[in-house]
Amino acid sequence: MCVCVCVCVCVLIISRAIVTTVGGFARPQIDLSRQNFANIFDQAVGYKLTPPFDPYSNTVNYLLASYVIPYVGLVGYVGTIPNLVNCTSRSLVAGLLGVESGQDAVIRTLLYERADQIVVPYKMTVAEFTDRISALRNRLGKRGNKDEGLRVPRRLGAENRTDSNILSANANSLSYSRTPPEILRIVYGTGSENKPGGFFPNGGNGAVAKRFLAAL
Repeated sequence: MCVCVCVCVCVLIISRAIVTTVGGFARPQIDLSRQNFANIFDQAVGYKLTPPFDPYSNTVNYLLASYVIPYVGLVGYVGTIPNLVNCTSRSLVAGLLGVESGQDAVIRTLLYERADQIVVPYKMTVAEFTDRISALRNRLGKRGNKDEGLRVPRRLGAENRTDSNILSANANSLSYSRTPPEILRIVYGTGSENKPGGFFPNGGNGAVAKRFLAAL
């Protein structure tokens, strides 16, 4: 429950910051339904889970569902900042990045504490689910390995020295980054920046997202 409250508060603060700083934009339709999350988890594991994954049924499921979202925003902010020329926009996105990073770190830490716990009734551990979700995001993004679960081979861990992976980062302990097309491919769940779906069934409302939708 505490995590749910924290996430809601963060969303409200972020929305207010965007509106105050750059005027905001029309909010797109967002699908946080059980069915949407069930489809995402089916994609991640490669088969239809029975019963369908329900993100709202218990704490572990909720944390796994929360794992799906914040990290995508984090790497998107990292990829965006170098391309911003306006100081106001840079300051805003840097501030959003800090909040998103903290939120992702809390979620990953809570999941890491439960890494070996079996997610009932699927006979898969929490760590295995995070691996599958991260692999799905890599497949959808189509730009190599920029996403990692809670445990990795030692050669992929921080500075190639650890297999624990509370913070996902490259061999130099720097955050990965993604471009806008990569982010859209992931949040749409379609692997295409031109084809909406997933969390944004009608597509995004930002200028970049609209440009890709217009290319359909």
